[in-house]
Amino acid sequence: MPAILIKAATIVNEGQIFVADIYIRDGIIQKIAPQLTERAEIEIDAEGQYLLPGLIDDQVHFREPGLTHKADIWHESRAAVAGGTTSFMEMPNTVPNALTQRLLQDKFDIAAQRSLANYSFYMGAANDNLDEVLRTDPRTVCGIKVFMGSSTGNMLVDDEYTLERIFAQAPMLIATHCEDEATIRQNLAKFKAIYGEALTPDMHPLIRSSEACFISSSRAVELAKKHGSRLHILHISTAREAQLFDAEIPLEAKRITAEACVHHLWFSDADYAGKGNFIKWNPAVKTAADRRGILAAVRDGHIDVIATDHAPHTLNEKLQPYLQAPSGGPLVQHALQALLDLHHNGELTLEELVQKTAHNTAICFQVDNRGFVREGYWADLVLVDLNKPYTVTKANILSKCGWSPFEGHTFKSTITHTLVSGNLVYRDGELFERGSGKRLLFNR
Repeated sequence: MPAILIKAATIVNEGQIFVADIYIRDGIIQKIAPQLTERAEIEIDAEGQYLLPGLIDDQVHFREPGLTHKADIWHESRAAVAGGTTSFMEMPNTVPNALTQRLLQDKFDIAAQRSLANYSFYMGAANDNLDEVLRTDPRTVCGIKVFMGSSTGNMLVDDEYTLERIFAQAPMLIATHCEDEATIRQNLAKFKAIYGEALTPDMHPLIRSSEACFISSSRAVELAKKHGSRLHILHISTAREAQLFDAEIPLEAKRITAEACVHHLWFSDADYAGKGNFIKWNPAVKTAADRRGILAAVRDGHIDVIATDHAPHTLNEKLQPYLQAPSGGPLVQHALQALLDLHHNGELTLEELVQKTAHNTAICFQVDNRGFVREGYWADLVLVDLNKPYTVTKANILSKCGWSPFEGHTFKSTITHTLVSGNLVYRDGELFERGSGKRLLFNR
């Protein structure tokens, strides 16, 4: 592994912005100081560029195994590092669902061979696999995923006795998808009674409603408080839900935390007219007021981290009528650029961006030696040119599905370099597939 010297970078880290050099050897940040003179095989002139800790995305769907016509670990990890995401945590609703320790290990084995980014995988919970869930190793697995709403395969946990036992006995962080299935079914039946099969994407946030989200999130918080669980609620999509969380407790002391996703910070229901199924996600993109409320909750500490819920489907699948088109879309390649646009718009500071995409994710999940620009930490780093525009086109989309909800948009910033565990894996549009990502470890 070649030593790397980064010169004159403007570093954003732990609430400070300052210019310094960084010397990296054996994958580890060895020194951070002005005007270092260490010899290195690779030297990067970063004058005028901003250096951030690589994003840690706590929620992606890379679709492998079983759904690789949509995406796979190789393609999506390439998209991730090109977008400045250096570590990901992937969901268990692949095929087969990761509901046993053996199936979970199979995914780690695939990533060890194919991932350019650092990786971890959630153990999936179902109504009938509690014994397997309780065997999960907190040191080597990011968390346990519980779908408290619609899911695929056998992953909807709707049995109250099972939910109680999971929250009472889980040995580690429980990450939940919260939408109330009964409410969604009632709403869908109501809309079908009026419109038949001719439903349209703009009805999505009315079917998968704010009330469905709040009922389920409230229930998860109630269970966590009852049992003292370590709960992390994913993809908060309403301003009302944000008030379920405490902004006064230091993050390190929180037992209940929350995540916002880029699409809920960027789009609103006004965008369905132009984007249609391409912004159909679960939970749904909702109102402009919800978008503003979620962003405010990110900034004031009610919501702790920002992620993507990157979940590709093929273009043909998304072009189907609303009822047949699956929910989800690719986001990991352009998440950082989208957030940097929010910064340019005055909606998010660089310090807040770094806090919510790297520092806080590392704290929430107790990630070992990552998420900060610190001596002795792994060199997971991204360099950005804040003032170099970048237009998303089909030609530069790296996700296997080949489309993006941002297609045609020109971002104000460009990602120039990405380092993963001390390897230079991306530079000015070129990927270097030397080495590989490493398995994330956790201080639990």
